[in-house]
Amino acid sequence: MTEDIEQLYADIKKGKENSIARAISMVEDGTKNALKLMQRVYQNVEPAYMVGISGPPGSGKSTLTQRIVQLWRKKDIKVGIIAIDPTSHFSGGALLGDRVRMNEISTDQGVFIRSMATRGSLGGLNSSIYDTVLLFSLAGFDYIIIETVGVGQNEIDIVKLADTTIFVTVPEAGDEIQAYKAGLMEVGDIFVVNKADRPKSHQMVLTIEQLVSFKKDKDIWTPPVLATNALKNEGIESINEEINNHHQYLKDKDLLQKNRKYVIKTQLINLMEKALNEKYIEPILNDEEFQKQIELIYEKKEDPYSSVNKLLSFD
Repeated sequence: MTEDIEQLYADIKKGKENSIARAISMVEDGTKNALKLMQRVYQNVEPAYMVGISGPPGSGKSTLTQRIVQLWRKKDIKVGIIAIDPTSHFSGGALLGDRVRMNEISTDQGVFIRSMATRGSLGGLNSSIYDTVLLFSLAGFDYIIIETVGVGQNEIDIVKLADTTIFVTVPEAGDEIQAYKAGLMEVGDIFVVNKADRPKSHQMVLTIEQLVSFKKDKDIWTPPVLATNALKNEGIESINEEINNHHQYLKDKDLLQKNRKYVIKTQLINLMEKALNEKYIEPILNDEEFQKQIELIYEKKEDPYSSVNKLLSFD
């Protein structure tokens, strides 16, 4: 079995697509071989540069992602894409297809697209996301894009894993910007107003520039606000330049190392939550005593706090 893992590791390192896909599936399924593989990966692989792309539905993130990747491919840069899709609470799987939204680059041999669920089966950030980042890195991908759907807390938690986070919006999304401004201002490194040929695009650029203006300091990165039209392939080079600028800023300020340690901390917490859920919570959920406590709480004979103490056998 060990020889199989060694061979799989070697095949991933050679960039064999079937082996990469198989390894990601193993990690998602949580197999024993996945654990052996990832132990080897964690000890030998440095993560490639991660770019997070987030924003409200309909803002053109997938088209923008395609344009950025097409630009990189002209420079012979290999790209791994993790498309984070909403999780089905019934199946635990991702609802959207991984290649449907990016058909223009899906057949490129230098691009690998994988669709993944936001959260694990029992909640908590999907620990397979960062494992996939490392598998892509082992396979020789130079950049890894993590694209999310929506602008909620789940998406913010995911894009925090990235080294550079791009927030994409459209001229009509003023209310959403205001609603999420605290979280978005915290994680956004580059802001993009897409579909800039529409009315009020300039006004949206000014609005976001005002929101990020508090960061203006010679020692603090001030997020640029860019206007693009992904469908017409306009403004993509500017995004690429700002990604490079932010990458250099992180290196100059020794922040890249800090971010990687934050990601490791997050991954440790995710894996501990997953292990605790599997070892303690799942058996309780499948025990008839759990259903009994629900009935007692419903009948006002018990309260949730006391039930938790009983179910977990606290003193």
